[in-house]
Amino acid sequence: MSYDALFYAGSEEPHFLDACTLCSKPLSHNSDIFMYRGNTPFCSQECRQEQIENDEARERRWKKMASKKSTETSKKSATVQTGTLVASN
Repeated sequence: MSYDALFYAGSEEPHFLDACTLCSKPLSHNSDIFMYRGNTPFCSQECRQEQIENDEARERRWKKMASKKSTETSKKSATVQTGTLVASN
């Protein structure tokens, strides 16, 4: 495959398989490319695994924040005001 084939037709933007997403190492045309989540290329299993672990950590933080916000919202909406309402004419 020629280097020119790695560019989008009529565009100067590089093809997404030009470099590792994590370390930016150029990907060789005659070596393995490790994919993750469809179209995310990596130069090695180690780079791919590091990205997976980063994504999982980010997801855990997001879930923890969402859970904390949900708990705070539940506490606020669980507050009940009691008393007597008097209406006069």
